[in-house]
Parts: sequence; structure tokens; C-alpha cells
Amino acid sequence: MDDSVTEQSYRVTADELRQFIERFERLEAEKRDIADQQKEVMAEAKGRGYDTKVIRKVIALRRRDKDDIAEEEAVLDMYKQALGM
Repeated sequence: MDDSVTEQSYRVTADELRQFIERFERLEAEKRDIADQQKEVMAEAKGRGYDTKVIRKVIALRRRDKDDIAEEEAVLDMYKQALGM
């Protein structure tokens, strides 16, 4: 009776584990699809004459807090002035 209960518990756990793995694999596939779409957007922007390096910087800036950006820019300006730039 103990073996039967353990075996049944194992099957349920194995099924649940398989579901987690399959969900993760589907998400990985979706992530690859999204990355491909992002590459296509950048290729299209580049084809239209936009600088994709700058676009990526703008995207990174949009993710950040405005106060953090302002502080970083102030320090950068101070360093540039100290170097005579």
C-alpha cells in the first residue's frame, strides 16, 4: 500500500513537473519570437535612416527614473567641464 501511494504521488508530481517544463519551453519560444520581432523593428528603423544605437539608448533612458537620469547628466557635465570638454 505504501508503494502504491508513493507511486501515485510520483506520477502526479511528474505530471506537474512536465507541465511546468512545457510552460517554460513555450515562454522561451515566445521570447525568441519577440526578440526576432524587435530585430525586425530595428532593421526597419535602420532602413529608414535612423541610428539604431541611439534608439536603443533612448529606449534605455525611457525605462529609467527621471531623477536618476538628471543626476547622472549633472555629474557627466561636471566631469566634462573638469576635463575642458
